[in-house]
Amino acid sequence: MSPLLRRRRPVDEAATVARWVVVVPVKPSARAKSRLDVPGVARKDLARAIALDTLEAATACDLVAQVVVVTDDAALARESAMIPGLRFVPEGDAAGLDAAVAAGVSAIDPGGRMPRAALLGDLPALRPDDLGEALRAAASLPRAVVADAEGTGSTLVTAGVGVGWASSFGDGSFGRHVALGCAPLPIPDASTLRRDVDTAAQLDAARGLGLGPRTAALLASAAA
Repeated sequence: MSPLLRRRRPVDEAATVARWVVVVPVKPSARAKSRLDVPGVARKDLARAIALDTLEAATACDLVAQVVVVTDDAALARESAMIPGLRFVPEGDAAGLDAAVAAGVSAIDPGGRMPRAALLGDLPALRPDDLGEALRAAASLPRAVVADAEGTGSTLVTAGVGVGWASSFGDGSFGRHVALGCAPLPIPDASTLRRDVDTAAQLDAARGLGLGPRTAALLASAAA
């Protein structure tokens, strides 16, 4: 794991704040990122690298107790063996991101005994401290949401202890999450948590923030 991803908050601080269950839905790479075309890179390989970098960053966040990956991608499970703290839940008959997230929440904490968050799996530049900043801000709120870089979508949705789970991901999801009662978190525009990737232009923007090791290596190999 990269030394950057291993940075930790002081132990006394980490012990005084809530720790979260973070659910990450990941489509099988063969049908993921249909709009992401990068010359010389197979889309499925790029989608899987992005997901793995996202998962590694999430597990390295001090405020995360458990990362739950909802997917039917067996190759992703195999390649994530070196990332500690992951639990896999099959997507099964779940239709869409919201159903997949709900399946993950139900599998790990059906009673809402811990604060829960849904994190998109396409954040290749994500840094643990940026995720931690958002979770810390969300800890005092029943529900919260982080807008994507464009301000129309959502990259993180949260629910506090005892609060029923609800999400509405997809195009224009930020407004729907606010309508569900999610408080918008004041996360800086430059936060790596806001830069999800669906297109080559968005990938270039993420590259400017510093890509995770797998995504960076894959793109460097293609360039060479």
